[in-house]
Amino acid sequence: MIEVLRKHITTRLGNDLDHLDEVLSSFKHISTKRNEQLLQQGNICKNVYFIAKGCLQVYVHDKDLNETTRDIVIEDNWCSELLSFGSGKPATENVRTVEPCELFAIDRKSFQTMMETVPQFDKVYKQILEASYANSVYRINTFVSLTAFERIKWLMEYRPLLMTRLSSKLIASYLGINKDVFSRLKAKL
Repeated sequence: MIEVLRKHITTRLGNDLDHLDEVLSSFKHISTKRNEQLLQQGNICKNVYFIAKGCLQVYVHDKDLNETTRDIVIEDNWCSELLSFGSGKPATENVRTVEPCELFAIDRKSFQTMMETVPQFDKVYKQILEASYANSVYRINTFVSLTAFERIKWLMEYRPLLMTRLSSKLIASYLGINKDVFSRLKAKL
């Protein structure tokens, strides 16, 4: 499984591979089952995860304990609650596995050491941050302007794998649509 992480990093670094083995040794391999809680809102986020296999849900609960999904993160991507991870303050989001997963986790201390001692790691981290920010802004801006039906069509065009991998309830939460409305609109496609 470590080869998946190695390939991900080398794709971003090109031939600048000094210290790659040192970076890889800083990650801990974790195998999870479906619906395992990786981070609970209110706890401090202690890890950044690379997803080698599987799918994670990033979500929040409102005051009535209704769940809203901020993101669904699949293979070959990174996931964390970066504000909590960076500041050491309590997380405002939850992270759980949607499927059995193969993850590589790096804790805060190892992460900071890599940032200070391995310039290439800093470069990869900046690329991760930029991609995460761009994805979030794009999704928010897109969803604000789309009807519920248009959001479903967007998902089918840009993230079609999610339609086959996730439950209707989870997809509806990700799209910001009531589950019954989602089912009714999906039937019209």
